[in-house]
Amino acid sequence: MTLATRRMRRRAGALALVTGMACGAVGLAGLAAPRAEADQPVPASGTLTWSITPEGQQSARSLGTVASAQRPEQTGIEQFPAEPLDKPVNTVVAELDATIPDGTAAAVDVRGLRADGSWSEWAEITTEAAAVLPEPTRSVQTRLVLTAPQGEGFPIVRQIDLTAWNAEEVQASAPAGERTYRIFATREGLVGGTTANGHVIKSRDHFVALPSRRGLANRGSGNYTVQVCTSDDARCEWAPVWDVGPWNTKDDYWNADRQMWQDLPLGKPQAQAAYQDGHNGGRDGFGRRVLNPAGIDLADGTFWDGLGLRDNAWVNVTYEWTGSGPWGTIATSSTPLNVRSGPRASSAQVGLAARHAQVRIECQVTGQSVGGTQGTSDLWYRLAPGKYVARAYVDTAVAPTGC
Repeated sequence: MTLATRRMRRRAGALALVTGMACGAVGLAGLAAPRAEADQPVPASGTLTWSITPEGQQSARSLGTVASAQRPEQTGIEQFPAEPLDKPVNTVVAELDATIPDGTAAAVDVRGLRADGSWSEWAEITTEAAAVLPEPTRSVQTRLVLTAPQGEGFPIVRQIDLTAWNAEEVQASAPAGERTYRIFATREGLVGGTTANGHVIKSRDHFVALPSRRGLANRGSGNYTVQVCTSDDARCEWAPVWDVGPWNTKDDYWNADRQMWQDLPLGKPQAQAAYQDGHNGGRDGFGRRVLNPAGIDLADGTFWDGLGLRDNAWVNVTYEWTGSGPWGTIATSSTPLNVRSGPRASSAQVGLAARHAQVRIECQVTGQSVGGTQGTSDLWYRLAPGKYVARAYVDTAVAPTGC
């Protein structure tokens, strides 16, 4: 039964969003106009507003299970075109007109285009707080994330109304440099399964899963990419984040403002703390007994071919989007790009860079001339010490300087 739409007024910074209610479904909307409160960002000037109408029946866009997290639910993600704005904003709130059956959930994430042309991490608008972007932006992108039990229909979202402004007290966060942590990696496998972003897993695939959708790239994109290396850094792969897991789904342990488990140290996944220290009674966020300390899952190709692993192992993970500086996108036609120990095709292969991966570039050197999808060039990009890729296969967004 669909109930009549009702309005709920909440303080500025709140999203009126129901994540499952008894007695069936409810239609709702509900953001009060932004107003000054001690615990909320205050508009420095006028607000900007726009509306989004999702495509009809969301259940038609079921993407299957969240493969890595091994949850008995289906996920639907609809990403909308970026909204160009007349002035910079850093704070976004939303209002939903939706029918959300019991046991299902709907969430709204936003991100902002940075000055260097890359995107900030996704930030969820919650019932408690606005989404705050790391720097003011004139371009905001929105995505709708729907979850429901397997075999059940998704919530129906008729309209999303967004309001954004620039809050004076919200300061742009200076880049802290790429963050690297020692993380236990497991092999995802699950060939034929569907990841959280809708990618169907292939044999010897190249991607990774992290236990939070804040760093989840959309299908066929690498705007959230990790550099994952063996414990001795002898081999590395640059791979896009296309799935959510393992274990948890709201554990962005690489962020100081992590969504959950704020009692844990920066860089320590909750599953690791549960396994090693008995955190949360040794259980994950879903109450499951944690059987290994994994904070990243690797697709088979990344695991076997990129890193040359034969068993689960501790690896060094760098979250490329947390850094700054020159960057580009790996633009091979299909297979991963070889990473070489020097700027020549004859140099030893020391890893791979997956197609679509968005990589930070340390510097460039002149080496062997190579022809590729981006033309012919004798330039090679150094992605890390002793790790080079041919410029001919990199769609360069911000060019580096010489080494």
